[in-house]
Amino acid sequence: MRIETDLKLGFKDVMIRPKRSTLSSRAQVDLERNFKFLHSSVIWNGVPIMAANMDTVGTFEMAIELAKHKIFTAIHKHYTIEEWSDFLKNASENVTDYIAVSTGTGKEDEKKIKEIFELSSKLKFICIDVANGYSEHFVKFVKQSRKNFPDKVIIAGNVVTGEMVEELLLAGADIIKVGIGPGSVCTTRVKTGVGYPQLSAIIECADAAHGLGGQIISDGGCAIPGDVAKAFGAGADFVMLGGMLAGHEESGGEVIEIKGEKYKQFYGMSSETAMEKYVGGVANYRASEGKTVKVAFKGKVEDTVQDILGGLRSTCTYVGASKLKELTKRTTFIRVAEQENRVYN
Repeated sequence: MRIETDLKLGFKDVMIRPKRSTLSSRAQVDLERNFKFLHSSVIWNGVPIMAANMDTVGTFEMAIELAKHKIFTAIHKHYTIEEWSDFLKNASENVTDYIAVSTGTGKEDEKKIKEIFELSSKLKFICIDVANGYSEHFVKFVKQSRKNFPDKVIIAGNVVTGEMVEELLLAGADIIKVGIGPGSVCTTRVKTGVGYPQLSAIIECADAAHGLGGQIISDGGCAIPGDVAKAFGAGADFVMLGGMLAGHEESGGEVIEIKGEKYKQFYGMSSETAMEKYVGGVANYRASEGKTVKVAFKGKVEDTVQDILGGLRSTCTYVGASKLKELTKRTTFIRVAEQENRVYN
């Protein structure tokens, strides 16, 4: 046993200090980025925000809408081959640039993902997603996936420490998902005591990834547009959103009406709700690590997207970053006193 005494911070623990700026309008800010990847020859251009690969968020309908803004969607792994086939037949030309095919690490997952990629040569991204990215089995699956798909962009996670980011990049991943426990419907920290404050995880993992030529995704913990800006300011290349994109017309989840008000169901993929839906319940050797909540119905996702992008542009004007790429270089975080933290949030 050992104790690390270095201070670790989450989004609520900091604010971004304003700086002198030559920008006169938010319209001058460019939020698009171009990425080359460590192992794949794919070159990607777009706004590096992602819809999470949850069945209440990462839907085909969400992907179609977000692709209009050059925003990415990690499609959840529970669609059938037939559903993928129908989607790809009807999808517009550019949608495949902004989606990833999600997969677990089982034998059936490996078989299914090969079948999906056989449907279209235009699919470029794989998202290998597990709750615990520290297992040797996961690393082996990433290595095998690189052999199976030598020129696809491989997203892998989740982890929260620099040494594991480096190991996964060397194993064949291009982009690492960072975050254990920060999500609004994740209960991993409550059930297991395991986790890492998200802001510090981003800073440490970004440093490790960028040293090898890889990228990271900040996955979880963003509740408001300001959190998205903080994640980019801390060095995240992409920011993945779950709860902020839940509850929309394009989101998954059952619609519930209570006293004339509409709600949508939103749950973690390790929740009892998800496991009942896909594997017949929670196995007797494990506990649910997610919860199920009702989210007020928000209508079309378009308004939420504009709110997030507008907030991000505004952050850039406050610190003088004309491009999103410059935000981390222009960011100085200031610690927030506990009393101020409570008022702010």
